[in-house]
Amino acid sequence: MKTRQQFNSKYTYFIILLILFTVTFAQAAETVKPGIEQLYRLDRLAAMKNSVFVGSVSSYDRTGGNNDGFSGEYSFVRKEKDGLVLADLKGPGVIYRIWTPTPTDDVMEFYFDGETEPRITVKFRDLFLGKHPDFPGPLVGYGAGGFYSYVPLPYEKSCKVFIRAERMQFYQINYATYPESMGIRSFTANPGPLERDYIDKAKELFGSAGQDISSWIVPEGGKIELKTTKVSLQAGKAATIFETDQPGRIVGIRLSPAEVFTGKKRDIVLRAYWDGDTQPAVNCPAGDFFGYAWGEPAAKSLLIGTAEGVNYCYFPMPFEKSARIELFAEEEPDKDLPVEAEVLFVPVGREKDEGRFYALWRRENPTTKGKPFTFIETRGRGHLVGVVQQSQGPESGNTYFFEGDDQTTIDGELVIHGTGSEDFYNGGWYDVPGRWETRRSFVLSGCLAYKKHLGRTGAYRLFLGDAYAYRQNLLQTIEHAPTNNDLLNDYVGVTYLYSMERPTCDFNLPEAADRKVVDPNRIVFAVWWNVPIYSFSLRNVTLTKIRADMAGVKNVRFLSMKARDTAEFGPHSISFTCELAAKGLYKVSLDIVKGPEQAQVQLFLDEAPAGPVVDMYSEVRQPSLGEIAGTLELEQGANNLMFKLVGMNEKSGGLGFDLTNIVCERVK
Repeated sequence: MKTRQQFNSKYTYFIILLILFTVTFAQAAETVKPGIEQLYRLDRLAAMKNSVFVGSVSSYDRTGGNNDGFSGEYSFVRKEKDGLVLADLKGPGVIYRIWTPTPTDDVMEFYFDGETEPRITVKFRDLFLGKHPDFPGPLVGYGAGGFYSYVPLPYEKSCKVFIRAERMQFYQINYATYPESMGIRSFTANPGPLERDYIDKAKELFGSAGQDISSWIVPEGGKIELKTTKVSLQAGKAATIFETDQPGRIVGIRLSPAEVFTGKKRDIVLRAYWDGDTQPAVNCPAGDFFGYAWGEPAAKSLLIGTAEGVNYCYFPMPFEKSARIELFAEEEPDKDLPVEAEVLFVPVGREKDEGRFYALWRRENPTTKGKPFTFIETRGRGHLVGVVQQSQGPESGNTYFFEGDDQTTIDGELVIHGTGSEDFYNGGWYDVPGRWETRRSFVLSGCLAYKKHLGRTGAYRLFLGDAYAYRQNLLQTIEHAPTNNDLLNDYVGVTYLYSMERPTCDFNLPEAADRKVVDPNRIVFAVWWNVPIYSFSLRNVTLTKIRADMAGVKNVRFLSMKARDTAEFGPHSISFTCELAAKGLYKVSLDIVKGPEQAQVQLFLDEAPAGPVVDMYSEVRQPSLGEIAGTLELEQGANNLMFKLVGMNEKSGGLGFDLTNIVCERVK
């Protein structure tokens, strides 16, 4: 027979268990309300989204062509008195991202819940500059040719985006809708103390790209345990950098030195395994996983990148019972490869509503004619949180493939259609000087490289509130030509996602030989466009860029150098900075314009002639291709090629040097 004391003890124990269960259940079921909290609650990034629809409104060409905003024909959903409606969304929902490369001083208005007066009035350009109180930096920004806003705009019933303008060009507006049970309340210009605190936290986090943000990822009550391992990579052997048989989550991975992972082989692979799965959840060339581009560190974002010689990843990676992370060098290393790994572990296991983290590497070389490049195609439930892209065309001096649009199909429906590849990555005008022409990293997006002479460009984009949530299936693609996917290229993609079950796509990597970077052997430097000029004569010379018709050839474009009298330090000269992908012996040739006032030109190295004299005289102006200038040993990276005007044909009337292209062709 039980005593009252025993009963009370059992009862007390039961109550304690009930309380613990209730607290645990409450924590597991905690839902971050859609909106500003999603920008800083990285501890809940792995949690499944409650959205019922993810979509976008954009200016893409509805005919399948490439008129994605140039004419403005598709840059609105309807016309109204005094302007254009850019989006007319039904709630409850949240606008998560607004992007354009063509902001104006026209006034933009946001109408909520059917109101006749706008709650937000702002010049379109000012929306992105961080000066308007409703759109603070760094939640808004610009660079690499694009202007973007990640300020969440929640709406309970509806949101109409209106611009007082006769014409609009490129834009994208990303949004998601939610069930009424989420309790979404429409945007207010006068947030309360709690909302202001959320905004301040989001601003603080967005200003932390390249820094240790692991504290933002730790769930309540958790504590980071730093696991440090030093390994030396050897061919054909896996080196474990972290392993545990207890529930938990990884909130940070740091590998150094970053130079260990540089190079063009892509043969050092990062693998991660969760909860006893014999197949890796992460199976990716290590450099590419951290945002490298063609073997060099390139990204410095909030969640992945390289800073101060350290590769880092701060995607939360929860698991239920076990985890293992390893590095695998497939080929014999060219050098000793000591690696120091820091894994930040928190012993708080995966919650019931959290997905596991996966990273997929894919390459299509060449891409398939008529079919876009596929980042990922999978069934199940989850959400996409990032992509990295490296793209290379077969022809030097041409990146026309980057006109292709991104397309996202969720649960069998095409819901997002972009306006151009660099637009997807918050950039713009990929081939215009001063925009998408150099490596630029921002908090959630960036240009990894733009090297027109190599036919290369790459980019990354990460997703927080705007994550692409799916319940049944996901297909994420991007075109590799302006239309019809008719250009064949070398495309590489890394996709980061969370999934409740293992994705159904193939995670296997190609053989190491099929992963290597392929460098072009023939490189064209279009001096009529944007090849850097290292130096030219200090006096008595002019440079002009010209387009002209001649000798039956239309639209010949060239850089025209006109010299007179004498120069400082010998003959007139001009030097171009030509960046090469690999060291080697190169034949240098010139595409020129011959004419009656042209000089005799010669390639020089260290003040010594390095090739034959090229006589550019001709009675009539006419293009001439492939004039041999010399053969040189050149280095990987920047090489300054100097050409001197060493004389003139006795019939010539001037010292001209009209140059279209410098061509460097590797012969050894």
